[in-house]
Amino acid sequence: MTSLLSSSASPRAASAHRPLPRALARMLSLDDFEAAAKRRLPRPIFGYVAGAAEDNQSLRGNRNAFTQYAFSPRVLVDVSRRTQQTELFGRRYASPFGIAPMGISALSAYRGDIVLARAAREQGIPAILSGTSLIPLEDVIRAAPGTWFQAYLPGDPQRIDALVERARRAGYETLVLTVDIPVSANRENNVRTGFSTPLKPSLRLAWDGLTRPRWLAGTFMRTLLAHGMPHFENSFATRGAPIVSSSVLRDFSARDHLSWEHVARIRRQWPGTLIIKGILHPQDAALARQHGADGIIVSNHGGRQLDGAVSPLRALPAVAEAAGNMTVMMDSGVRRGSDVLKALALGASFVFVGRPFNYAAAVGGEAGVSHAIGLLRAEVDRNMAMLGINHVQEMGPDLLVREYPHPA
Repeated sequence: MTSLLSSSASPRAASAHRPLPRALARMLSLDDFEAAAKRRLPRPIFGYVAGAAEDNQSLRGNRNAFTQYAFSPRVLVDVSRRTQQTELFGRRYASPFGIAPMGISALSAYRGDIVLARAAREQGIPAILSGTSLIPLEDVIRAAPGTWFQAYLPGDPQRIDALVERARRAGYETLVLTVDIPVSANRENNVRTGFSTPLKPSLRLAWDGLTRPRWLAGTFMRTLLAHGMPHFENSFATRGAPIVSSSVLRDFSARDHLSWEHVARIRRQWPGTLIIKGILHPQDAALARQHGADGIIVSNHGGRQLDGAVSPLRALPAVAEAAGNMTVMMDSGVRRGSDVLKALALGASFVFVGRPFNYAAAVGGEAGVSHAIGLLRAEVDRNMAMLGINHVQEMGPDLLVREYPHPA
C-alpha cells in the first residue's frame, strides 16, 4: 500500500513547526478565509469563485443539507488512539478529505494550481487539478506527484483519446471525468460581477486591481512577467495552445452528445484509476460501476450547473447503495469537520472541499492552504473524540439523527 502521509500530516501537529503569520493566525475556520479573500481579490474574480448558477438554490441547499442531521454521540469510549487516516485506491491519506478541482485558481493566487497541489501533498491528502486550470498539467504533476487530473471531455472521440493520452504520459494515475456539463450553465453572477474568459479590460477591473495592490503585484503582474498571460491549456492534446480568442481557450465543443459509450472507450484506454464526477442519481451510479469506473464523486458541481439540483448529501445514501462495492466520494458544501463526518456516516468514503481552499490560497498562498487543511483536520479529530470513535470507518448512520423532515 502506497502512503502519502508526511511528517507534517499528523492531525495533532498542524502548524506546530512554525508560527503562523498574523493574517493567517486570525483564520479560525474555513469560512474566515472567504471574508478575507473577498477583501483581497478583484470583484470579478471573487464573484466567479463564490458564485453559482441562477438563483443559487443548489448553492444554499448544499449547506442547508448538513443542518438536517444531528449527532448521537457515544460516551465513555477510550478514544486516545484515534486516527483519521484513510485508504483510498491503494493509498493511505492522512485525512478523509481532499481538494476539489477548481478552475482558474492561478488568478486567485500566484501559481494557484501548484500551490493547492503542493500543500495537499505536504499535508498527506489528494488534490484534483481542474481541466480549466491555467497551468499546464505537466507542470503541476512535476511539482506535486500524486495529484489527480480532472478532465472536461471534448465531443470528438479522437480529441478525447489525445487528452487522455496526454494525462497518462504526464504521469497522472487517477483520472476524474466530470460529466455534469452537457451545456454551459446560466451563471448570471459572472455577468453582474464583470467576469469573462479571457478577462476583458474594463474600468471595474482596473479599479479593483488598483485598489487591491497585493493581488495586482503579487498575483497578476507577477504571473504576467514570469509566465505571460494566463490561459487554458488542459483541455487540449498538447500544451501550449494558441491564444487567439475565447473559442480556442477551452475545448468544450459538442459535449451535449457525450454518453456512456465515451466512458467505455476511456476505460479501455486508461490504465489507472478512473472516477466519474457529477453523479446524483442511483441509476447513474449503477451504470458507472457497470462501465468499469473505480469510483464516483457525488456532486452537483458546487451549485454551479443545474440550479435546483439535489444536494449531494441528500442524494448520498441512495447513490451509495446503488454503487455497491464501488468507492463513493462526495463534494459540495463541506465547510466543517462535522460535515466531513456526516458525509462519511451517510455512505461516502471520502469528501472533497473546493472554494475554501481557493480562498485560503488567495489569502496566504501555500501556507494558507496548509493552515486551512490543518483547521479542518483538527475539527475532524476533535469531533471523532466527542463522538466516541477511533477510526473514521466507524462513522455510521447510527451516530446520526434526522432532525428535520425532508423538504417537500
